Amino acid sequence: MTCGAPLDVRDKVSDSGWREAPRLRDMTEFRFSASTCQVEGELVPVAEIALDPRDAVYFEHHILLWKDESVPLASMQTSGPKRSIGGMPHIVTVANGPGRIAFSRDAPGELVVLPLHPGMELDVREHAFLLASHSIQYSFVRIKGLVNLLHGGSGMFMDRFVTHQQPGLLMLHGNGNVLERTLRPGEKILVEPGGFLYKDSTVAMNAAQLPLKTGFMRHGMYLAEMVGPGRVGIQSMYHHHGSGE
Repeated sequence: MTCGAPLDVRDKVSDSGWREAPRLRDMTEFRFSASTCQVEGELVPVAEIALDPRDAVYFEHHILLWKDESVPLASMQTSGPKRSIGGMPHIVTVANGPGRIAFSRDAPGELVVLPLHPGMELDVREHAFLLASHSIQYSFVRIKGLVNLLHGGSGMFMDRFVTHQQPGLLMLHGNGNVLERTLRPGEKILVEPGGFLYKDSTVAMNAAQLPLKTGFMRHGMYLAEMVGPGRVGIQSMYHHHGSGE
């Protein structure tokens, strides 16, 4: 009831331990708090929210698709380092109920619905979250070690979502297909940074440089080293935001 996954779905797990995210059927509807979300379409999915007067959601301003005239919007006050999207100021927008509002990323992929219980923390790659309910605390941090790996630059950002006393709903957009793997304590995997989507806060992430150098790659190849315990989510169609969103 809180994630929209079909009840008859069976875990599809590869031999290496990657599990497919449950694919939401077209027009799937589920509830969070006192509001309702309906997922429309499959190639470039849309999340349509019927907001209760007691609820609100926040999102990056450029992914708004449409809204009722009655739904008020306001900018969220965020703390942390400055960043930009294609030369535009980074703005996180808050929508309050009542009314309907819809969101969509301009890319094919999957919507991942992650109900967060009290006391949880999830780290998400920049520009991957679709929306979050008002009960989830939002911040972002800059990771200097992961130097946007193919295009150079000063690093990448990671969004951080934390719940305290109340549960919340977080929706992500993954390019292509989304896979998840749970790492054991001390277990390590190396992930191409463009494919990283999300991780539990218990998973450590470091930049690992491989000794592969050519005339064009003078600094070698960088991968993201993930160290368990906890969940790691990846997207099959990796994306480098440094080359333009």
